[in-house]
Amino acid sequence: MSRQRYVRLAKAAALLALVGAVAGTAMRYGGQVDVATIQTWVRSYGAAAPLLFMALYAVATVLFLPGSVITLAGGALFGPVLGTLYSLTGATLGATAAFLLARVLGAAWLERRTGGRLRQIKQGVEAEGWRFVAFTRLVPLIPFNALNYALGLTRLRLSHYVMASYVFMLPGAVVYTYLGYAGRAAIGGEPGFAHKLLLALALLAAAAFLPRLVARLRRKPMLEVTALRDRLASGAPLLVLDVRSQEEFVGDLGHVPGARNLPVDQLPRRLEALQDWREQPVAIVCRTDRRSAKAAGILARNGFRDVHVVRGGMESWTQAGFATEHTRPRPPAVR
Repeated sequence: MSRQRYVRLAKAAALLALVGAVAGTAMRYGGQVDVATIQTWVRSYGAAAPLLFMALYAVATVLFLPGSVITLAGGALFGPVLGTLYSLTGATLGATAAFLLARVLGAAWLERRTGGRLRQIKQGVEAEGWRFVAFTRLVPLIPFNALNYALGLTRLRLSHYVMASYVFMLPGAVVYTYLGYAGRAAIGGEPGFAHKLLLALALLAAAAFLPRLVARLRRKPMLEVTALRDRLASGAPLLVLDVRSQEEFVGDLGHVPGARNLPVDQLPRRLEALQDWREQPVAIVCRTDRRSAKAAGILARNGFRDVHVVRGGMESWTQAGFATEHTRPRPPAVR
C-alpha cells in the first residue's frame, strides 16, 4: 500500500471516529449538560479543578456539547474573574482543536471539490481573515461548535483564528460567567445577591444588543444617488436591491434600471437568494431610506460585508432627473 493511500485511509478512519464520538455524545446527553453535576465533579479535584475544567470545556467544544452551560458552571465554581479566564481559555482550546481537526481531515478533500457558490463564500471568508472570525464570534451567524469546524476548512491563518477567537469571545464569556456567579449567590442567599442578579440582567441585555451594534458599525456610509449613478455607469459589480413592495417597484416613482426587488418584510427568509453578494457591494433603495436602513441592518447581521443605504431613495433619484424603469420585478439573480 502506498504511503499516500495509507494517509487517506488513516484520515478517513479518524474522521469516522470523530463523527462517531460526536454522535455518541449527542445520544448520551441529548444536548443537555447538568450544571450541578459539573460543579460537583470539578470541585472534587481540588487544586487541579481549574485545569480539569478547561480540559472539560475543550473536549465539550470538540464534541458539540453546549458551552454556555459549562460557562455558567465556571462562574459558579470560580467567580466572575477566574471563571471568565478559565472558560475563555477552555473554549479557545476546544475551538482550536476543532479547527485543526477539520483542516487536517477535510480541508484538502474540500479544496479539490469546492466550486461555484461555495468557493465564492470560502474565498470571501479567507479574504476577510480575522475580521470574519471577530464578526462571527460577536454575532453568532453559525452555532459556535459548527463554526469552529467550518472555519478549519478555509485557509485562515491559525494565529489569526486563535487570537480573534480569544479576544472576541470575551464579551459572551463575561456575561455567562457572571450569570453563573449571580445564580450561585441567589441560590445560596449570599449578601448582596439582588444587586448581583440585577447586574447579571444588565450584562445579558447588553449582550443581546451587541449584535445590533456590531451590525451598525459594520454598515458602510450612506451612498448618494449621484455616486450610485456613477458606479452603475462604470460597470463595477453592484447589486441594487429595492426593498419596497412590488406595487411600489412599478408605481409612480418606478425603480433604478437593473434593480432587483425584494420587499424588506420578505428579506429574512429569502437571504439565500442573495448569497452570491455576501462579499460584493449592495446598494439598498426604498422610497426614502427608512426601510433601506432596516434592510441594511438585516444584511449586516447576516454577514454581508459591503452594504450601502442609498440616501433619499427613489425620491432623491427621481428628483435628480435620473432614468427610471417601470417593468415588473424580478427576483434577485442567483449566479
